[in-house]
This record gives sequence, C-alpha cells and structure tokens, in this order.
Amino acid sequence: MAEVHVIGQIVGASGFPEHSLFCKWGVHAGGAWKILSGSREGQTQVDNPQDEQSANWSHPIDIHFSTKGLQGWPKLHFQVWHQDSYGRNELYGYGFCHVPTSPGMHSLECVTWRPAGSLREQISQYFIGGGPQLKNPDVVYTGADRYKLTTVTMGKVQLQLGIILRNFDKYGIEC
Repeated sequence: MAEVHVIGQIVGASGFPEHSLFCKWGVHAGGAWKILSGSREGQTQVDNPQDEQSANWSHPIDIHFSTKGLQGWPKLHFQVWHQDSYGRNELYGYGFCHVPTSPGMHSLECVTWRPAGSLREQISQYFIGGGPQLKNPDVVYTGADRYKLTTVTMGKVQLQLGIILRNFDKYGIEC
C-alpha cells in the first residue's frame, strides 16, 4: 500500500484577542486510510507570553498513514482555547487544513473562526465569558452544514510539516 508520513510541529498561534492559549488538534482521514503509527489527536500546553502577540507551542506531530486510495486525504483540525486567570477554558476558534499532497517541507497557516451566536449570546459572552460551541465538531472539516453558520474570524495557527510519500509510484501516482 502507498504510505504518507507527516512529521512536523504546531508552531503556535497569533491574532487572537487574548494570551494564555492552548490547542486541541486531531486528524481526520477517509475510509481507505489507516494510521500505522502516531497519535490521532493531542493537546498542546498553555502558553502565556508576557510581551509577545503570539503563543508558541512547538508541539510535535508524527503520523504515519497507509492508504488504498487518494479519496479522503488527511486533514488536521484544531480547536484553540483560552485559559483565564481562574483556570476556566473558553473556546476561541475552530479551524482545519489539508495535509499537503507534495513531499517536502511546508509552512502552513490555518485560519480559525468561532460561531457568532445570537445577540443575547454575544452580550452574555462579553460579561460572563463562554460562548456558543458546535454540538458536532465534525462540521469543522466535513463542511456539510458549515455554510449555515454565522461566524467570527479569529486568529491563525502556524504549522511546519514535512511530508514523505512512499510507494505511490507503484500504484500509478506521480509524486
């Protein structure tokens, strides 16, 4: 079978309204894909920079896939959270990006967004915190009902990924 090896890191995030951020991440791939080694999901540490406008995580990603076909190419999805001084966590954004299809080193920026909610929810979020969250986070990367959402843009997650493709030429795919 053809293989894809993704080695890299979630470098950090920038453009969010507050500091003290952490990221929950996961990978989604189609039915023809199998993870041979590596984690399907993970979470970074909380970074609370004093003087910087960005969070630095340098969280490693190392996933090895095998596949019977190209359909359902892997996607990385993210949830960026803010932790306040009381230890409460608030969702700051959802995002996803496709794993690059060409071998080599890639620097990616994944834009994030959050549901806007109703006027009442926005006022409540301003005074109390919290905010609307998706009932089904799969909407982030499937896109079936995503177009119905009213969203607010948030910051960006930076990634550095190295892609290694193996045995694709044996199955008639040029790399």
